[in-house]
Amino acid sequence: MGKIEPAEDLSFVITRHFDAPARLLFEAWSRPEHLRRWFGPVGWPLTLCEVDFRVGGRFRFAMTGPDGRQNTPFGGEYLEITPGRRIVYDNGFDAPGAEKMIVTVSFEETSGRTLLTMHTLFASKAMKAMHLGAGFEWGVGSGLDQLAEMVAGMEQPTVG
Repeated sequence: MGKIEPAEDLSFVITRHFDAPARLLFEAWSRPEHLRRWFGPVGWPLTLCEVDFRVGGRFRFAMTGPDGRQNTPFGGEYLEITPGRRIVYDNGFDAPGAEKMIVTVSFEETSGRTLLTMHTLFASKAMKAMHLGAGFEWGVGSGLDQLAEMVAGMEQPTVG
């Protein structure tokens, strides 16, 4: 019988405020032309970006590093999509027996500013340790920095 690990030991949460409406952030997470511009750490662009953005749809990404080598592709399935509010997907490396994490991205808008919360539930403590040890927090943060720059330049029609 497998060991059961408490969910709080497997979770990792990143939050960030954006000076942009939730609809723009949601769009940035859902369209490949936007994902290619911001997803991943600086210097590691998405060079494989396949997206079927619907519940039950799949995505597949790979990044290419500064040395020109592409990392192991990764991806998963969209499990829940609430337009402008929430995206839930599983994610893991394209390798036999690879564990999957569950990622929940929430967008909470107040007065044109949006709090983005990214909750990652890793499959095991070992998976969490491996990702955090490989720079997961820095990589996600770097990507979110690029996302902030991108949404600042996206068309935001004036109301009035």
